Amino acid sequence: MRTIEGLPLGKGFRFALVVSKFNDFVTERLEAGAVRALTAGGTSSDDITVVRVPGAFEIPSAARHAALSARFDGIVCLGCVVRGETPHFEYIASAVAQGITDAAGATGIPMTFGVLTTNSVEEAIERAGEGPSNKGWEAAVAAMEMAVIVAEIRGDVPST
Repeated sequence: MRTIEGLPLGKGFRFALVVSKFNDFVTERLEAGAVRALTAGGTSSDDITVVRVPGAFEIPSAARHAALSARFDGIVCLGCVVRGETPHFEYIASAVAQGITDAAGATGIPMTFGVLTTNSVEEAIERAGEGPSNKGWEAAVAAMEMAVIVAEIRGDVPST
């Protein structure tokens, strides 16, 4: 029996980080966490591309285009949507989650969900703190694991 299981190894893989500029006081921290995780996993800084989009709603479109470019082995989607007093939060959070899911399914390129959907700014800042509990870090680790899994399934392990 053979088991394929992802490891947080980034050497030889190329990643795009699609980062929302809206709530940048949080998303910049998520981006920093993701970059730290990728480099800790062996990804060269030359193999990391940051794509900044206006807001969370635009993340799925940019992620799809990045995947279709065939330049990346994984896409890390980072954003922050904070609940307000109107239903806008539910519409955006749902659309972003479904959009990323659809883009990943349509392109076959792994995409990870590092989009915070919180009740308050304080919750968002807490989830974007230093270290491995940073949700950007977690999303990047998941992207590395998925890149390894897809490469193993395809029989296309990158040269190290």
